[in-house]
Amino acid sequence: MELSESRDLRGGNPCWVPNASHAFASDTLPASQIDVLIIGAGIMGAMLADRLSAQGLQLLLLDRRPPAQGATAASTALVMWGADTPLSLLSEKIGEKEAVRRWKRVHAAAGNLARYIDSEGIDCARIDRPELYLAGTLLDEKALRAEGDMRRTNGLPSEFIAADAVAERFDIHARPALLSAGSYEVDPVKLTLALLARARDRGAKACFPIDAVALSEVTDGVIVTLNDGRTVKAKRIILATGYERSPWFLPPAFRLSSSFAIATRPGTAPMWRENAMIWEASSPYLYTRATADGRVIAGGEDEDFSDASKRDALISAKSGTIAAKLAAMIAVEDIAVDCAWAAAFGGSPDGLPAIGQAANHDRVWLAYGFGGNGVTFAALGAELLTAEFAGDRDGDADCFSPYRFG
Repeated sequence: MELSESRDLRGGNPCWVPNASHAFASDTLPASQIDVLIIGAGIMGAMLADRLSAQGLQLLLLDRRPPAQGATAASTALVMWGADTPLSLLSEKIGEKEAVRRWKRVHAAAGNLARYIDSEGIDCARIDRPELYLAGTLLDEKALRAEGDMRRTNGLPSEFIAADAVAERFDIHARPALLSAGSYEVDPVKLTLALLARARDRGAKACFPIDAVALSEVTDGVIVTLNDGRTVKAKRIILATGYERSPWFLPPAFRLSSSFAIATRPGTAPMWRENAMIWEASSPYLYTRATADGRVIAGGEDEDFSDASKRDALISAKSGTIAAKLAAMIAVEDIAVDCAWAAAFGGSPDGLPAIGQAANHDRVWLAYGFGGNGVTFAALGAELLTAEFAGDRDGDADCFSPYRFG
């Protein structure tokens, strides 16, 4: 069994695949033991590397691809704090107190990341946007109003808006919605590479393309065997391999599917007022946002399979469906598609990530941002594990344990 799955993570033509101007050379593999080895150099690995290197830890990142060229390059990067499973529905499963606890911790991580990006001057095209959550198949108007009441009662910044008011303010098709603050957009590739550059400036190393194929714990660390026969020794290891799951450690509750997206040409936006980020209380849901250069991105039409060939064969058909649904949502005649793509996607029963120590392994940690808020979950993972490694365990860490589903 492989340490992590090997997958074709994306197909088609994402609108921000890294190009030659983003590239940097692989570092030399360190000869001596390091403090932390991070396997995975996407958005999760980059967040971890930035925060842990700031603690003075010696870091190495390994990836079978160049940084940010896996699923991160296919991300649509709506940075939000609302999870795929609505707060009211999660409350029915685990109780309101515990559901709110999880949602507020995710909300805090999103806000902390925005402040961090701004205060550190990280160039990633971050722009604050209002967020519209439209009534759909999961939550109709009555249920959406109740969802908003629960959020507001517990200090989360959402308000219910009637359908006519939504149409008047945002110039889209009339549907009731929750309007929320605290969401924003980023360029996921620029953010990932900027964070990695910061970590490297502090001495972190990034080596690629290298595949970690096995690990063994020893008295004072973990030895990782690479695909070329070399080994690396670290005091701790973090598996941040994204949708290439580690079958040894990640429970099957964290499942894979396929998702699809389109983008218009730059300069198309705005196509609705305030460039709000819009998504539906449906499963699967349609979502859309604008970018800093005026593209309109939309996605959804998820399929419950992960086969890459089957997924990519649907890109053309799914592109047309998403464009038609977006046109209806924002009340325009048609959408001119410039690029279309498909990608692996991961989810969980509660819409939340898998972050925490691996079962029966003292020196192995998992950081998997499964769910629709990958950038937010990466920020959360960095906060939780940075605190853990500093000996100051986060009080909400158990909420995101990879083994919370039994």
